[in-house]
This record gives sequence, structure tokens and C-alpha cells, in this order.
Amino acid sequence: MTARWPDPDRAIIGRHVASLDLRSMKSRACYRQVLHGFQDVAERYDALGQEVLLAWLRESAVRRAPSTLLHRTRIIDRFLERLVEIGAIERNPVAALRDECNIKQCMPVWRALASRDPEQALAELRQPRPFGSVLGEMMAEHVAMMRRRGYKYTSQPLLLLRFDRFLQLHPGPETEPLSAMIDRWAATNVTRHHAEECEKLKRVFAKILRHRDPSIPVRRPDPRPRKEAARQWRKPHIYSPADVRRMLDVARTYPSPRVPLRPLSMYMMLLLAYCAGLRRGELARLDLGDVDLQDGTITIRRTKFFKTRILPLPDSVVVELRAYIDARRRAGGSQDARSGLFWHERGDGHYTPEMITWLLSDVIRRAGLKPLRGKTGPRVHDLRHSMVVNRILEWYRTGVNPQDRLPFLATYLGHRDINSTLVYITVTQELLHYANERFRAVGAPCLSLGQEVRR
Repeated sequence: MTARWPDPDRAIIGRHVASLDLRSMKSRACYRQVLHGFQDVAERYDALGQEVLLAWLRESAVRRAPSTLLHRTRIIDRFLERLVEIGAIERNPVAALRDECNIKQCMPVWRALASRDPEQALAELRQPRPFGSVLGEMMAEHVAMMRRRGYKYTSQPLLLLRFDRFLQLHPGPETEPLSAMIDRWAATNVTRHHAEECEKLKRVFAKILRHRDPSIPVRRPDPRPRKEAARQWRKPHIYSPADVRRMLDVARTYPSPRVPLRPLSMYMMLLLAYCAGLRRGELARLDLGDVDLQDGTITIRRTKFFKTRILPLPDSVVVELRAYIDARRRAGGSQDARSGLFWHERGDGHYTPEMITWLLSDVIRRAGLKPLRGKTGPRVHDLRHSMVVNRILEWYRTGVNPQDRLPFLATYLGHRDINSTLVYITVTQELLHYANERFRAVGAPCLSLGQEVRR
């Protein structure tokens, strides 16, 4: 028989707190206090809805102390999710309000409920329904069709949703042509980035219209907005080998008393990001079974364009991987081949790409390579750029012609062709020096006027 909540003996609360594996008596006491207080309020109402949430906020200290709002509402959120999982309640009231507002997070809902005028705050929080504009059905059909054809199609729907939201909030005349709609959206922001977005939107709609009517002429793309936007792109930072060693030292000694395996995990993430040029999403998706220590390879699955590649690793990296996997096993990590290579105790055992970015960015800051605050300075993705540039430099030093090796480098990085790899080649002073020296040794004699005259 399915348990119902509120339960008189409060056994559900006890089992929930026990399942959280909280490390201290103080944390367990805090969780029980918050949850018992929430049930005290819920027992006075016939149904678990918005009224219960408002009453709990009024009677608890959360409303008077915003600093405690985040912590205590997270406790309630996890408990409500658990109640839904075990069938003790039919629906999570916070999730219901979140769905009504068409938002993904619960915290804005709690802030609205804790405000002086909750109804007005919730009304301001509500977002337009996805693909609810006059063009919404056409856009939704196109996204569904592209995904049925096997494309991931992730960035284009986000662009279409932004345009869809604009059309819902700023409707035009009923007979307004598509070009006029896009022009109105373009006029809302005069930045180079928005101009590039508008050009992308025109290309997507050109594809949509041609799918619906193949007789429509092919639209020629305008390269100017992208070139203008590229002028303000952040130039990649090329980490020197000394910078990488410093970051690896910081990662090994990263303070993490509650998660002892984390420093070694971060060290291994940095090593693979630099030595194998892995993207953050590729690091996050690595499973234990993707590592073959005997052959010294690692399998990268579900990358861009649905490609999978098997990468040979340097012997030194294989040694470090073997040591990490041993440490992971001693820490209690799952030995299932489908478990995350970078394992931790929470959730499904995988680090998310966002968490990897945050952790490695903190390492870059602690290494003194990035300001302590803000988004300026070197990025995690610059490790991939650095791998390309430093590999080409090594080829120059050993007398290898980089032009002959670029197709191999493109395959290793998971690119479709060398044109994608060329984007990663940032011209540094050292790279320019070696390129000039090679030209002087190989190319300059071909331009000698004396040789031409003798012929």
C-alpha cells in the first residue's frame, strides 16, 4: 500500500533524512526541524498547494531572513520530490507553479512567494509558452523534423525560442510578413552579436521555407554579420607547459576535505583536457568502460555530429589514468563500466559539464592565471586551443611539416575537416618565429630571383 503524506507518525520524514547520508548531527537536526515545521503547516490544510507554501513562509523565519531562503527551500524541494517519487503526494506544488510560469528552476518561484505581493510576483515571473506565437507551430514542426532525421539540433531551437518569445511579447499586425518580424527583432538590439543572430535566424527560416516549398530559391547567406561579430570575440589564451604544470599542482592540492577523491579527479580532468584536447562535455560523458589501459586508448562517445573516436594516449597519461582508477576504486567508486569515470557520491555519479567548468576555472584562478572574480581571463576551453598550438610548435621543433599532420590532428580532435582545426591555431610569437624559420629554409629558395635567371 502506498504511503500518504502528511503521515501522523512522521516516519516518511525520518526515512528521508536517513537516506540523505548527512555527515553531521547538526545537519540532520536542521533538516528534521525544517521538515517537521513544514508538515505542521501542511496538516492544517486539506490539500498541498500554494496556500501551504505561503503559510509556511509566513510562519518560518525564511520570510524575515532572506539569507536562509535558499538553504531551507532546497530542503523542502528535495523532500517534495521524494514524496512524488514514493507516491505519497500526487504533485509537487512548487513544480506545478514552475510549470505554470514556464521556467526551469524552483528558486524564482520561492522568491516570488516570499515577496510582499506573491500573486503579482508570480504574474511577472510567468514566461510565454514555448512556440506559442503565430509562427510557433511552423518552428516546432521544423525542430521535430530535424531531430527525427538524426540531428542533435540544439542551438537553433534556442534561437527560435528567443524569436518566438519576442513575437508573443511584441505582436505585430496579423498580415505582417516574416521579413518585417525579423527586422523588428533586429531593431531591439544593435549589437554585433544580435546582428549575427538575426542572420542565423534568416538562414534557419530559409531552410524551413524550402522544406515546405522546394521551389523557393536558395538564399545566399550574408557573411558580414559574422565577420563583424568575430572582431569582438575573446582571443584564446595559450597556456604554456609551465602554466599547465602549475595548474596540475594546484589541482592535486585542491582543498576538498569532504570529497577526498575530487583533487585527483580535477587533476585527471585537466590532464585529459590538455593532452587529449577534450571538450568539457566529453569529459563529463566519459565512463569507466571507455578507458582501455591495456591498449592505452580512450573512447570518446556522442560528440559533435554524433561521432565516436578512439584516441591513443601518451604512456605518461596512461600511467596517471591507471593510478586514478585505482584511487577511484579505493574511494568506493562504482566498478560498473557504465559509471562515470570522474565519479562522485551524489546524483548519478557523473560530474556535469557545468560543474567541471566551475571546478577547473577555480583551479585556473588559484594558479594565478585568471582574476579572482568575473568571466575575464583564460577559460577552460583554452586548454584545447593550447593543445593544438603546443603540438604544432613541437612539430616545428622536431622538423616535422605541420601541414602534413593537420588531417591527423583534425581526426584526433573530432573535427570534420582541417578547416575546423585551423580555428584553433592562434598565432603566437613563438609559432610565428618557427613558421618564419621554416619558410626561410624551405620556401625562400623557391623565390630566389638568381635561380630563376640561371634557368
